[in-house]
Amino acid sequence: MREPKDCENMEQLRAEIDTLDAELIKTLRIRARYIDRAAEIKKRDGLAANIPVRVEEVVGNVRRLAEGEGLSPDLAENLWRELIRWSIAREEVHLNTTKE
Repeated sequence: MREPKDCENMEQLRAEIDTLDAELIKTLRIRARYIDRAAEIKKRDGLAANIPVRVEEVVGNVRRLAEGEGLSPDLAENLWRELIRWSIAREEVHLNTTKE
């Protein structure tokens, strides 16, 4: 990967952004696998998909990480709240299935 300052034209810049986007998608897919496993464990242990204390813990962690990296904590929180909503919905699907 080139540093942004080393991109000399829009084609180079766009190529780097596209590479980052592909990596983000791969990372999100890995995270989704962890969410699926969480649903299995929650079903086994009788836990709800939505645990508000954990949601706020994750959001707080993300805000701190973003701030430490010089990224807007508000942006990170908004993105993660959407990701969390999606994750809870995905878990609820698994929790409502009758398969053991």
